[in-house]
Amino acid sequence: MIHFPSLSKRLNAAHPILMSTFVALMAFMTYSSMYAFRKPFAAATFSQEEWWGIDIKVWLILMQTFGYMASKFYGIKLISELDGKKRGLLIVSLVGIAWLSLLGFALLPAPFNIFCFLLNGFPLGLIWGLVFHYLEGRRFTEMMGSILAISFVFSSGFVKSIGRYLLVDWAIDPYWMPFITGALFVPFLILAVFFLDHTPSPNEKDVSLKTERKSMNKSERQAFFKKFSFGIVLLVLVYMALTAFRDIRDNFVVEIWKELKVGLAPELLTQTEIPITLLLLLMMGLLVLVKNNFKALFLYHLIIISGLMLAVISTFLLQQGMMSPFYWTVGTGTGIYMAYIPFNCLLFDRLLAAFKYVGNVGFLMYLVDSFGYLGSCSILIFKQFGNWEAMSWFTFYSEGLILVMTLCALVMLVNGFYFYKKLKQNSSINPLDMPLENPSIQPLTIKK
Repeated sequence: MIHFPSLSKRLNAAHPILMSTFVALMAFMTYSSMYAFRKPFAAATFSQEEWWGIDIKVWLILMQTFGYMASKFYGIKLISELDGKKRGLLIVSLVGIAWLSLLGFALLPAPFNIFCFLLNGFPLGLIWGLVFHYLEGRRFTEMMGSILAISFVFSSGFVKSIGRYLLVDWAIDPYWMPFITGALFVPFLILAVFFLDHTPSPNEKDVSLKTERKSMNKSERQAFFKKFSFGIVLLVLVYMALTAFRDIRDNFVVEIWKELKVGLAPELLTQTEIPITLLLLLMMGLLVLVKNNFKALFLYHLIIISGLMLAVISTFLLQQGMMSPFYWTVGTGTGIYMAYIPFNCLLFDRLLAAFKYVGNVGFLMYLVDSFGYLGSCSILIFKQFGNWEAMSWFTFYSEGLILVMTLCALVMLVNGFYFYKKLKQNSSINPLDMPLENPSIQPLTIKK
């Protein structure tokens, strides 16, 4: 990417809140634009089209998720060892590869075009870590991260609405629609990445509040995992379930709405996400006011548990006829994303800061994300090829929410106690009573 040193200097000289807000908006625009190359195909049904007796749409989701999952495992190394050089060029190049794969999907004959979605998923899975690398380790990371995180709530519905308009109002062929949708967002992507790539590095105040962030080599990653292995495993299990059910909601929203016998206007796919977006932006953004990293860490646990139970209660009310399909969609979406968004670096940013650990959240994020998409793939395969093939996506989704989200809430409760015990072992006083900077807490270091 072309750099203008004067622009970086202006951003660095701006008020921290203004600079942080501007950078966060550029991150939001970057990731929202990326979604235009990932999710529009979900707006189509590809009805009556099968391969080996399986719906084409299921194959597309499987291929893209496999590619996405593979990139997450690869990202454990790539993102954790990232040094900050040529991030902008890498973002544009990766999205460009994904866009070309959509062109291949439109041009190649079936079933060969299905495998283009494998190529589509792999580069896109690396974008989150590259974008968040600009935001982590800052005093306003919560605010910046929450603006970035809501992008995949809002943009998923928005790009699918664009896709539906192209299909319904412009009669675009379903196989060309994903490529054309992506083309509409290319200028926005390039503009956003250009500004994002001029983000100043964290200053001394940021480092004093959130600890220094640096790349982590293999031995450092292994040492960190060994230190917190039990808690990390519990987080992985919960995130696997959350990713699976978020993907079902995301990929089969059209099928779920049809079974609820609600007419699916294109704008409905965006309208259900707007209240979720606003609520989550307010909730996550306010955590920037919590300066105590220990309290913030446990507040995230509370938010996750509350979100899980909101999804359960909303589904129960729908089953009892006490909630309309629209508000059920909003309620379960809010609950799932309340639990899902903190895992996308915000929880880990506070974890590193609470233990004064010098490292980066990319390692933790991509570790849980890789297994999260493994869980998503597993659930999809289990549903499609197991004994549940005849069950509708609505029934599978709603019944699964009640059981799985309840279990996840219990696991998060156990995980909260685990990290509380870890913090007490690293301190002689109650972690929740600690001031922001406490001399009794010794930074965790790694033996190389």
